[in-house]
Amino acid sequence: MFILTVIKLLLIALNIFPSRFTNRRIMFLIYMTNLVTHVMMDEPRFAQPIPNVTVAVGRDANLPCVVEHLGGYKVAWIHIDRQMILTIHRHVISRIPRYSITYTDNTWLLHVNQAHQDDRGYYMCQVNTNPMISQVGYLQVVVPPNILDIESTPSSVAVRENQNINMTCRADGFPAPKIIWRREDGEEITVEKKKKVLVYDADVLPLTKVSRNEMGAYLCIATNGVPPSVSKRIILDVEFSPMIWVPNQLVGAPSGTDVTIDCHTEAHPKAIIYWVYNSVMVLPSKKYKTDYTENSYRAHMKLTIRNLQYGDFGNYRCISKNSLGETEGSIRVYDNIIPSSRNDTTKSLQTDVGYAMKNDLYPGSASSSSSGGSSSAASSSTSMQTSALPGGVAGNSLSSMGSKGSLAIGKSTFYTERPPNEYASSSVAGLLLHRALLFGSGIYLILL
Repeated sequence: MFILTVIKLLLIALNIFPSRFTNRRIMFLIYMTNLVTHVMMDEPRFAQPIPNVTVAVGRDANLPCVVEHLGGYKVAWIHIDRQMILTIHRHVISRIPRYSITYTDNTWLLHVNQAHQDDRGYYMCQVNTNPMISQVGYLQVVVPPNILDIESTPSSVAVRENQNINMTCRADGFPAPKIIWRREDGEEITVEKKKKVLVYDADVLPLTKVSRNEMGAYLCIATNGVPPSVSKRIILDVEFSPMIWVPNQLVGAPSGTDVTIDCHTEAHPKAIIYWVYNSVMVLPSKKYKTDYTENSYRAHMKLTIRNLQYGDFGNYRCISKNSLGETEGSIRVYDNIIPSSRNDTTKSLQTDVGYAMKNDLYPGSASSSSSGGSSSAASSSTSMQTSALPGGVAGNSLSSMGSKGSLAIGKSTFYTERPPNEYASSSVAGLLLHRALLFGSGIYLILL
């Protein structure tokens, strides 16, 4: 405005002496030119705009205001959002001690120490000319994300299998944080029943009909571009009653050897697992070795029986028990030693059966002589003794026995050190006794 006033005066002066150039007029023009030049050079002006500054909360920020030809004028800083005068010239007016001012080479630098969120907003640098001149800059105070535990799911949460659960994660910060979920083990997350994703974007993670496979640690990660990002670890426990499966329910081993049986179990909360034989809990000893391997909600139970003896054969039970229930599996250990005279015994049995059947079909044959009868009796006696031996064969399905004496599952043959009473050697011996009495051979058989 002052410059415009000077120009108007020059125009008026030129109108005063319109006719001709005189020394007086020339001197006046020189004087006015020098005056205008002097005024223009001494007028305060801003050399550059105030930059917009971004700072993380708690850090220091500086806002520069560069003024040329300030002369006797003064510079003031004002926080527009608070409508607060902060400084005038070199004096701090605000009662907030975090504000200060320095002056260097025409630069008035406003310092904001340990910036708070309240410090965010527009700042004006003002020079008290008439009229006033000013310019404005913006201070952005950003805040890294922070997870609000009070509004989020606890660090550990439990749910029954096949029920629903929503896990929540809330966070604040500036700009507003973005929440993502992922599993700590890198597995996919099942959402919306059948949809599987590696990363789920939302404050709330909905899980429907939770299965034991979804048990584990979940990470809630909050980020807004301001380092550092933060995360919360939430452990999801899926509770269910114990389950057991047995790889081999029938295990055979020779006497004098070691045998290992095992069970697999799943349960949560963690189950108590142990072995039982003859209604007595099996404890580690010279006879028994127990081994338990646990992985999350799974457990593998092993029992090694050393130096198998007659009293070690029978049913062993693996038991798993927790607060939600109890279950067990059963394993039968049997002796599968095959006698060294198995071939002779089998041949003898076949001979006795064949001889009896022949006499039954041909009762009048010459083979019913005394010598033949003696032979038949001897053979029958051998057969009965063989069937009563430990490890003897009962039944009529010899073909179901493997070359190593192991039991063929589903067959009618039982091959143990002492067969059950219901499978006593009545099949062959009874047939021989019937034939002997039928033909009056005079042979007396003692059944053991």
